[in-house]
Amino acid sequence: MTHFNTSSSALVDLSASVEEAGSLPTEDALVQLGRALMTELIDVISDTALEDFQTILGEALIGAFHSAAGRIERDADRARDTMRSLDRDFDGSEAADVELQEATARARAGDAATQACELIRDAASETWTVATGEVWTAWRGSRRGTHLTAAQLEAKQAIRAIRNRKSGEADPGGPVIAFRGAPSADSAEDAGRIFDALNWAKQEWPDMALATTGAKGSEKLAIKWAQQKGVKLILARADFDTHGKAAPFRANDELIALEPEVCLTLAHSLAGMREDHRPFGPALNLGQKATESGLRHVPIKARAA
Repeated sequence: MTHFNTSSSALVDLSASVEEAGSLPTEDALVQLGRALMTELIDVISDTALEDFQTILGEALIGAFHSAAGRIERDADRARDTMRSLDRDFDGSEAADVELQEATARARAGDAATQACELIRDAASETWTVATGEVWTAWRGSRRGTHLTAAQLEAKQAIRAIRNRKSGEADPGGPVIAFRGAPSADSAEDAGRIFDALNWAKQEWPDMALATTGAKGSEKLAIKWAQQKGVKLILARADFDTHGKAAPFRANDELIALEPEVCLTLAHSLAGMREDHRPFGPALNLGQKATESGLRHVPIKARAA
């Protein structure tokens, strides 16, 4: 898969390369489109019977542009394969030259359209988070971030990149910090301590990538922090369809395989803790696996009184 920067200058360069087919919308226009679509959706369904399905509808809208970007990029990659084949077998004829130019144009147009979809997707996702407090993450495939959001990768791709030491989008690009926390740990006090721990990690490893499973509660708070800080995000999602009740612990295996510099854990909410409050098993399990693997484990605790 071909990857490239989705900055303003890159979009301008691509626009110039496809100008024969018509100019591209500006980056500001694409961002505004994403925001407007999500704002309109939320406004229309709020205070109606559809509000109960707000999460499904919002995620579907964002996911549609994510899916479109992937489909278009695959078409562009096929055009690049054709370009390589034509270039290898080029015979200097006018027909071959025209065919090569057409394949090149398809690839460039696909690249530009992919970036456009990603800008719309990320603007809609940002608006969704601001309006609802929820965080959208792609379930499959790598999500290449724009300047609006942190980059997201699937854990399996990142693990493969670490093993092979190949450069590319799936490479975390820096030290990995793993985090697992209880779903119930979503209070203001919990958020403050989670952010404190992550800010400490970023100070220690400025080019860090955050690895988590994306579970609700404290891990969603960590994802919000990563988006705000522009920290690359690696998701090791629990696959309940394949592993059943063991899925959260299999996800921990993927986190450990990333060879994190430190594993941060929050086993229960720090707000109103009780002696009989049951700790979150997967967070305890990650800490145990980190210790057994010789990795550093730092439990997140309440601030001293």
